[in-house]
Amino acid sequence: MSTRWLVTLASWAILGYLLLPILVIMGTSFTSSSFLAFPPQGWSLDWYRQVLNDPSYMAAFTTSSLLALTATVIALLLSIPAALALARYEFFGKGALLAALSSPLVFPHIVLGAALLQFGGYFGLTRSFLALLIGHTIIISPFISTISITDVHPQNNGRLKTLQMILGAHHGSLFSWLVLPRIRAGIISGSIFAFIASWINVELSIFNTTPALNTIPVKLFNYVQYSVDPTIAAACGATIGVVVIVIVFTRSFYRS
Repeated sequence: MSTRWLVTLASWAILGYLLLPILVIMGTSFTSSSFLAFPPQGWSLDWYRQVLNDPSYMAAFTTSSLLALTATVIALLLSIPAALALARYEFFGKGALLAALSSPLVFPHIVLGAALLQFGGYFGLTRSFLALLIGHTIIISPFISTISITDVHPQNNGRLKTLQMILGAHHGSLFSWLVLPRIRAGIISGSIFAFIASWINVELSIFNTTPALNTIPVKLFNYVQYSVDPTIAAACGATIGVVVIVIVFTRSFYRS
């Protein structure tokens, strides 16, 4: 067997291993029994109906969706100018600034959540949607700025400036016609990662949620401590469905 086939086989094996927990959760969510069981003992949508008819779950889904979408948009507005500046210009302290912008990727989110809770107390922002929004924007911005856009932005800025002067284009035209097409893939992939990272976050969110203001991951985390039934699997299945829809929609938009 050739090396290529061995690599392909290993890749599929790793993919199957990563997908197995998701398949188990999805299968369990359709069970007709009143306890978690895989393979499912009968097929039913009752647990999904129970989740959809539960106001607390729907409120958590709404909060998570609004929070992830708003944080992603704000992160885009902040990260794109920062990434373009880091890619275009050389200045003292650039490495330190890049490291600072990338730090939320490696800094424990639970520490950031505790710090935000304590710091927000001075301004009355604790346990509010604004506190969650600030924290989520901080932790997802590196997915857009320091990873996706900076890596694909053209480093040779001199040719673009020369072309701009020759054609008489202003900075807006240069960005729309030359820069944006190059960084579009980075923006889209970074936005997907950012949205998902915000949607599934527990560590930071748990410090700033309340019974009336809850995200779906925190809701599931609290629920599983006191009860384990197929409702939790159905809620997880719905969450997985949201992530899949976001990825499919974004890929379709990118292709168009």
